Amino acid sequence: MPVGVDVDTTDRKRSAVNLFSPTTLGELNLTNRLVMAPLTRTRSGKTGVPGPMVVEHYAQRASIGLIVSEGTYPSHAGQGFPGQPGLVEPEQLAGWQHVTDAVHAAGGQIVAQVMHAGRVTHEATNGGYPVVGPSAIAIDGETRTYDGKQPYPVPHALTDDELTGVIEEFVTASRNAVEAGFDGVELHSANGYLLHEFLSPASNQREGQYGGSPENRARFVIEVATAVAETIGAGRVGLRISPQHNIQDALETDDADALATYGALVDGLAPLGLAYLSVLNADPTGTFVQELRARFGGPVLLNSGFQQMTTRDEALELVRDGHAEGVVVGRPALANPDLVYRWQENLPLNTPDAATFYGAGPEGYTDYPTFEPS
Repeated sequence: MPVGVDVDTTDRKRSAVNLFSPTTLGELNLTNRLVMAPLTRTRSGKTGVPGPMVVEHYAQRASIGLIVSEGTYPSHAGQGFPGQPGLVEPEQLAGWQHVTDAVHAAGGQIVAQVMHAGRVTHEATNGGYPVVGPSAIAIDGETRTYDGKQPYPVPHALTDDELTGVIEEFVTASRNAVEAGFDGVELHSANGYLLHEFLSPASNQREGQYGGSPENRARFVIEVATAVAETIGAGRVGLRISPQHNIQDALETDDADALATYGALVDGLAPLGLAYLSVLNADPTGTFVQELRARFGGPVLLNSGFQQMTTRDEALELVRDGHAEGVVVGRPALANPDLVYRWQENLPLNTPDAATFYGAGPEGYTDYPTFEPS
C-alpha cells in the first residue's frame, strides 16, 4: 500500500458492523442487533396481568439487543386470545412495571407490542365486547376461547367516526406502556390483526377514504402510527408488517397490489422518523422487501421465519451483507435465554418444544437451560 493511503473507510465500517455490534434505533440503544420477536405465550391468566413467571421469562432474555413483548391488547375489545396480557387496567400496568424493571436491571431494552386483534377474536375471549374489523367479513375457521373452540364471528364494520376511538386506544395503550417502563412500543400491523386487516384487500372491502385503493387501505395504519409518534415520540415507535404472509385470511395474493399498498404505507411512514420498521417475509433480501426498506429510509429489522426457524448463519449474513440493521428471531430466543452468547460462540442450541409454546405454567417458558460446558 502506498505511503499515506489508508484502507477504505467504508470497508472498515462495514467490517465493524456485525450481528453482535451495537446500534441505535431512534431512541433505542442496542448492545447487539438481535431482536426477540413478539411471541404469544398465554401466561398472563384471565386478568391479563403479567406475574412473576412473566417477569422471570423476559429478564432471562435481557442480553438480547431488544426484546419485543408478546402482543398486548390496547382495549378489552382488542384482546385476541385467552391468557393474553393487556395495557389497559392499572393492575396490568403494575405487572408490566415489574417486567420492565427486571429487564433494565439485567441491562436489557424492551418495547411493548401493541396489538388490536380486530376480527381475530370472539366475544367469549374478550369479555363480551363486539368483535370489529374494517368490513363485515368473518375469518373462515375457529378460534380458541375461554369456553372452547368457537367459529369466528362476523365482525362489526367500524365506521369512520369509530376509527377515531380506535386510534385513541392505541395512543392510550402506548402512553401506558411508557409509563410502565417500556422503552417504546411496536405497533402490530402484521399477521392478520386489525391494522393488517385494513391493508389487505381480502379483509378490507369498504368504500370511502379507508378502503378501495392501496393508498386508502394504508391510510388508517399511517394515522395510528402518526398519532402514537406524536404522543410518545417517533424515536420510541416501531411498526411490524408481514407483506403477503397470507394467514388468518388477510390475503395479499396480487404482487402489484401488495407493492402498491406497502409502498404507500412506507411512503406515509417515512416522514415520521420512526425508530424502525420490522418486516416478516419469506424473502427478506428480495426486491420487494429491499424496495420497501429503501423507501422507508430508516432502520429496518428483518424476520424471515414463521413456519421455519431463523438460523445463525442467516442472521449473520443479513447484517453482514447490509440487508438490515437487525434480525428478529422467535423460536431460537424462546428456547435459548442465552441466545446471544450461544450464537457468538457458535454453541449448540436448545430445541424448542412446540407442545409447551402455549400454556399456563413454567414448562417451556422459564425452564430452558443456559449453556453449560460438558
